[in-house]
Amino acid sequence: MSASDAEGVGGTTAMTPLPATDGLKPMSPIQARQTRAFIDDLASEARPYWDMVEIGDELSRDLHLSAELVILYADGVEDFNPWYEGWRMNSWHIEGQSPFGGAIVPPLLVSHFVLSVQFDATRPFSIGSIHTFHDSEILEPILVGTTVRITTRAVEKFEKRGRRYVRHAVEVTDVEDNRVYFRETRDILSL
Repeated sequence: MSASDAEGVGGTTAMTPLPATDGLKPMSPIQARQTRAFIDDLASEARPYWDMVEIGDELSRDLHLSAELVILYADGVEDFNPWYEGWRMNSWHIEGQSPFGGAIVPPLLVSHFVLSVQFDATRPFSIGSIHTFHDSEILEPILVGTTVRITTRAVEKFEKRGRRYVRHAVEVTDVEDNRVYFRETRDILSL
């Protein structure tokens, strides 16, 4: 009798068979049970995004656009523009140079962080949502070292070809003077 067939002394408590695991990532019976319990718990509180969001819901988060964050992003998307360089090895932070003064943030870096604001981590897990559309408007360059506030607001729910969508209006502003750097419209397809 294996550990997956029985539990306890003498195998007195029968268990349901464990689901097969990926051959490339074999799991012990304990790991398989813990993973299944975690997924079942998520599923028990999960709801479609459409049901979780009401028109007018607004979420925001501040993001410090450090030289390190900028260079990690630029390396990740392979955008090696010298305008983004606000640091130098062994010198660390430098002002950098661009036509806008010091080093600037890659224009779509803030767009990358919008989804982390859109999904409220204090709510139950959302299932069946896919980011399907966004229209970005870059209004002004952001200098490296700026702290911005990313705000997203649900502005519309609609159906298109039998599918449900939630539209969000996004605004990225400077936390110190409320200057608007970036706007975006995003649609999330939901079950």
